Amino acid sequence: MHPLRALFVVPALALAAACSDPNALGDATIDNVVDTVTIGALEGTPIATPSGYNINLGAIRTDQSVDFEFAYNIRKLADGSYQRVLVPRAVLGLSSSSADPGLQRRDQTFDEITRAPSNGYTTDSVVPVQVGERYLVRSRVVCTSLGVPLYGKLEVLSFQDSTITFQVLADRNCGFKDLDPGLPNN
Repeated sequence: MHPLRALFVVPALALAAACSDPNALGDATIDNVVDTVTIGALEGTPIATPSGYNINLGAIRTDQSVDFEFAYNIRKLADGSYQRVLVPRAVLGLSSSSADPGLQRRDQTFDEITRAPSNGYTTDSVVPVQVGERYLVRSRVVCTSLGVPLYGKLEVLSFQDSTITFQVLADRNCGFKDLDPGLPNN
């Protein structure tokens, strides 16, 4: 091989290897930790009550920020009964310029959910929830350098008056989809 050609081939091979390497993201630096979060309904709770959930920050007040993945509400149905729902941002008219945050119902136990898919999330309608149900959560694109969202999982633990309590594990490492506790692999 001509020496000049080798100057182009070797970097091209290295670049191809890096693109096919799932670890090309670099090492994860933030441990995945299970947390318990309580938020109140959008309607019927004091304005100071956090009603939104941000995968990176946790419970947030929706009157102070629109940077949340979903909000919680209790809606009255036509028959007079009530339904507890998670409300993705797009339902509130808060579309994202890229992927909208969303939720995806799962049948596995909380511990059995170990990896998040990229697609298949409900983004444009409310998600009715009940105690014991589990969901994957996809954030807005918050890792702007990579153009990717963050991922997490949650399980509804209880309702009390106008609040919902859930356990959640969020992978806050950009580009990672691992949903096991500890330092993620990929």
